[in-house]
Amino acid sequence: MSTFDEQMEKVKAGPGFIAALDQSGGSTPKALKSYGIDESAWSTEEEMFDRVHEMRTRIITSPSFGGDRILGAILFEGTMDREIDRMPTAEYLWTVKGVVPFLKVDKGLADLADGVQLMKPIPGLDALLERARSKGVFGTKERSLIKQANPDGISAIVKQQFELGQQISAHGLVPILEPEIDINCPEKEKAETLLEARIRESLDLLGPEELVMLKLTLPENDNLYRACIDHPNVLKVVALSGGYSREEANARLARNHGTVASFSRALVEGLSAKQSEQEFDQVLNRSIESTWQASMS
Repeated sequence: MSTFDEQMEKVKAGPGFIAALDQSGGSTPKALKSYGIDESAWSTEEEMFDRVHEMRTRIITSPSFGGDRILGAILFEGTMDREIDRMPTAEYLWTVKGVVPFLKVDKGLADLADGVQLMKPIPGLDALLERARSKGVFGTKERSLIKQANPDGISAIVKQQFELGQQISAHGLVPILEPEIDINCPEKEKAETLLEARIRESLDLLGPEELVMLKLTLPENDNLYRACIDHPNVLKVVALSGGYSREEANARLARNHGTVASFSRALVEGLSAKQSEQEFDQVLNRSIESTWQASMS
């Protein structure tokens, strides 16, 4: 069995959740500040990304972080291009930790239009996908954002996500489509109903070999996305924390059966650069265990 097939089987049938370690330029200072490192710790963007790589390395090399509870990890491009213990990060994740590597490929959000923010253009995407494939990356993640229950905007979001997903599939990678709904959307339940219908329509148009994953905001109506979970073209449905606390995100996740976590902020909540290795590992272990338990409901 090839490495890709082994990873496919793990994502499809293995227990666990996906760790989102993919903060990029805009969100990195906030992530570092939450970790206890302020902007005085770097003077250039490259140094900033060095600091965040040190944080991610500490997480990934922790004894608590492993393939027994974590299916995959989503990386920022700069993390993919760096090393952990003198090994390329994606290779380290799979060969040492048994964790499937994914890559964030979007370049951020366009301006608000029709109640949504589409993805900005992604120049050089084909070359990036080939590079990711050569480094042992299994799949990708691409985020757009729904802020209002606007049917035209939601249709545009889904269309863009699935078109990009097909481009990614053509390179032999599995895309995680992420049409996030803002948890503060004034008609969140209506937006979710519209999104679910558009996703199911788009899934039915895929060819039998075009597999996708879906990363979705935890819905107001529990198990709203059950038909998506059961669809033959869907490898996995994962949930983002979206600004909910870890406690709230886990409680919502536990009520949505068949959905597993793909948390970012909620996963690293409580971690600090000032903690000893033992303290750091204890906090991370509690976070991973509670998220794992909620994902296994």
